[in-house]
Amino acid sequence: MSTKVEQHGSPLDTAKLVVAVVLLFAGIAGFYYFATWQGESVSLLLRVLGLLVVVGVAAAIAFVTAPGRKLLEFMKDSRTEVRKMVWPTRQETLQTTLMVMVIVLILSIFLWFVDMLLGWALRLLLGGG
Repeated sequence: MSTKVEQHGSPLDTAKLVVAVVLLFAGIAGFYYFATWQGESVSLLLRVLGLLVVVGVAAAIAFVTAPGRKLLEFMKDSRTEVRKMVWPTRQETLQTTLMVMVIVLILSIFLWFVDMLLGWALRLLLGGG
C-alpha cells in the first residue's frame, strides 16, 4: 500500500506568488492609468514596454517558487516530447486540408438540400403551397 504525501508550498512561496499576482495587476492598472496621465497621453510603446517589464518581473518571482519550478520542468519535458513527434510533410498537410475542404463542401450541400426538402415538406403539410 503506497501513500502519496502531498507537499504543500512554504509560506514564503505563497508570499512570492501573491507578490507576483499583485505586480501583474499593478502593471495592468498602470498600463491603463498612464493612458492619460496628467492630461497628456503617454506613448503606447512606453506603456507596452512598461507592462512587459512588470510581467517579466512577476514571472521571474513566480518561477523561483516550488510551483514555478515544477511548471518550468513541465515545459522542458513538453518541449522534449514535441521534438520527438513526427510532423507531416507539406504535401501531406495540403492533401489533408484539401480533403477536409471537399468533405465540408459536400456535407454543406447535403445539409442545404435536406433543409430545403424539409422546408418544402413542412410548407406542404401546413398548406402554404
